[in-house]
Amino acid sequence: MLWQTRVPDGLRLPELDNARVFEGAALERAETYERFLRLDFIASQLVLIVVLALYAWRGAGFARESAAGRIGTGMLLGMIGLALVWLSQVPFRLAETWWDRRYDQSDAGYVTTLFENWFALGAEFLFISLALVIVMALAGRFPRRWWIAAAPVFIGLATLFAFVTPYLFPTEPANAALQADARRFASAQEIEPPRLSVQDVSDFTDAPNAFAAGFGPTRRVVLWSTLLDGRFSEGEVETVLAHELGHHSGNHILESLAWYALFALPGTWLIALATRRRGGMRHPAAVPVSLLVLVVLQLGSLPLQNAISRHMEEEADWVALETTRDADQARGLFEKFTTLALADPDPPAWSTALLDGHPSILERIEFAEAWRTRSR
Repeated sequence: MLWQTRVPDGLRLPELDNARVFEGAALERAETYERFLRLDFIASQLVLIVVLALYAWRGAGFARESAAGRIGTGMLLGMIGLALVWLSQVPFRLAETWWDRRYDQSDAGYVTTLFENWFALGAEFLFISLALVIVMALAGRFPRRWWIAAAPVFIGLATLFAFVTPYLFPTEPANAALQADARRFASAQEIEPPRLSVQDVSDFTDAPNAFAAGFGPTRRVVLWSTLLDGRFSEGEVETVLAHELGHHSGNHILESLAWYALFALPGTWLIALATRRRGGMRHPAAVPVSLLVLVVLQLGSLPLQNAISRHMEEEADWVALETTRDADQARGLFEKFTTLALADPDPPAWSTALLDGHPSILERIEFAEAWRTRSR
């Protein structure tokens, strides 16, 4: 049920050659740009695991020095752990900023980069802190079976977070022409048009992007201002808009929550299992271990998460093509993702598994050409 798609069965993609689609200089520039970012990601995750492993080993000492009570001490250890996570990533965020500035992908200052989306980061911090309070309260009542009750609570928190996500980003309403396009495309996809907004990101990036967020009454499509700065044609912007509406017409936000729910119970059980040597999650000393296990589980699940995301993105691409009926604009958009945003059109398989929640640029171009052939 969760793997159903509106992409036709047996769709055959043409095999295109990078060298024939992109000029050599543009291709080399995109490959070099993304190679550094891949290495930066690997290094950042290795450092993160080492820092949290050391914290899991030595962090219990903070529990003995705290007089804040069982749950209060657990919260303190959680906050220290989250601060260590943020600090461990600072050098890599700064390296990314330096690289983006070097390749004209951003004009953001280094301080601005560290504190961008501060409100969203605060919401995530609040989410994790609340989860810790709930887990420790449940573990106090059910020391060995808390994970059974915690999994539904986590699912509820994730659902709440997805519901309020559209309010975590400062936006302004899109112009009348885009609003009209949104109503027309939503009607073609047989859904009520969601709210359409524009987020001004020009202060920290030149990269184009858009996203669908929320569900029910909070549904929204957000376009980054970089899509509307004149570098993309009207038809290319319409392709992006139809794609994001495709996420809503495909109920992909709720589908993602269903996938999360599927893995919440085994995930919480693994955390409970790993923290037993520290007395279980009813003891504050187990909190540093739980943070380490949580990060390791998230990293280990990246290939599956990205495979699910690529499946949804492929469906949204197909729905956008069916909505706009314009493969030329779709192909032009995807080519600019490489020539302007420096996305490697054909990344290595390991990079796709670990880092890419979208099909490769080359696959998306092949997808547009397959739609063109089929539509004829």
